Amino acid sequence: MAWSLPIELAITTRIVNHRRDTSHPLIKTSTSHGSLSWRHTLSLHDLVSSSPSLSLNLAPSSTPGRGFYVQPLVITAQAVPAAANLAPGTPVRPTSILVVGATGTLGRQIVRRALDEGYDVRCLVRPRPAPADFLRDWGATVVNADLSKPETIPATLVGIHTVIDCATGRPEEPIKTVDWEGKVALVQCAKAMGIQKFVFFSIHNCDKHPEVPLMEIKYCTEKFIKDIGLNHITIRLCGFMQGLIGQYAVPILEEKSVWGTDAPTRIAYMDTQDIARLTFIALRNEKNNGKLLTFAGPRAWTTQEVITLCERLAGQDANVTTVPVSVLRLTRQVTRLFEWTNDVADRLAFSEVLTSDIVFSVPMNETYNLLSVDPKDIVTLEKYLQDYFTNILKKLKDLKAQSKQTDIYF
Repeated sequence: MAWSLPIELAITTRIVNHRRDTSHPLIKTSTSHGSLSWRHTLSLHDLVSSSPSLSLNLAPSSTPGRGFYVQPLVITAQAVPAAANLAPGTPVRPTSILVVGATGTLGRQIVRRALDEGYDVRCLVRPRPAPADFLRDWGATVVNADLSKPETIPATLVGIHTVIDCATGRPEEPIKTVDWEGKVALVQCAKAMGIQKFVFFSIHNCDKHPEVPLMEIKYCTEKFIKDIGLNHITIRLCGFMQGLIGQYAVPILEEKSVWGTDAPTRIAYMDTQDIARLTFIALRNEKNNGKLLTFAGPRAWTTQEVITLCERLAGQDANVTTVPVSVLRLTRQVTRLFEWTNDVADRLAFSEVLTSDIVFSVPMNETYNLLSVDPKDIVTLEKYLQDYFTNILKKLKDLKAQSKQTDIYF
């Protein structure tokens, strides 16, 4: 006999430009920071526990300026009896986790660490021409969904205890599409479906730069997760060592131009494997629930220092093209003049912060003590890049030797 479980999830979300609208009849609570604010109403009638068929309507409508309004959405679930006895309220295993953004630089390390530690890992991956087979090869389960299509989210959360959100929008997408609208839908669904823990990765100092859309959105998402009442851990990051390979190491080896700036910004890069390891240490300790943690590498580096280190390890000079900060600022002002280049301007705003006189680093002693981690176990940038160049130069040498052995002379 068929039966149905209604799930009602009402979301009222708004991003506005330095103004607060309290007249809307659906607004129940509000929180704001800088030019972003949100209002939300959440009602859960029941939870679906097996094979749900979900229907969700999301109808955004534009408002003047840069704001937008997400109208209330309702999720209705129709389910059929399952072979197993999975009644509503059946506890989920604490080891069942969903990694959002599992194919990214950080996400794939989170997946590997989780599998190594015995977690049952489900990966939320966008439908793509090249499937994420490597995740399946590692032992994870892959489900297709898209944060920009909220109706695809709820089914991925069935049977999940913990959500680890590593996702961010693609460069060609508007920042708000995934990093705000998609995250709001994900958080609301997680709350409605009884997710026990939510781990959110943010950006260091995001609360200090409301003029930068991405950082403002990250900070407001932090507040939104806290205000909605999810059991959560927020982790702010400074920079990934892995990103330096494509930005500096590879171009130097290929004798291509390396792009840099004349700014004295210092960033404490961290190996994503260390970030993943510290994340699960924090996750296992209930005392860290609700905490805001910041992870930073052992030392903060300027762009020029990173390039010099790569030159020394590669054994060759870099062809450095320096872009003055003033050019970035001018480019951002020009792109702001056209609606079709607004997204470029938003990303250039983040570049301006990275090229200003700012240090993206924090003392880690307190965090190490909290997580019972030995600082000596954290990989330094020198060690990380040394290992990379040693391995890659050895492979290049081997390939060159093989090429000589297969030469045919006439």
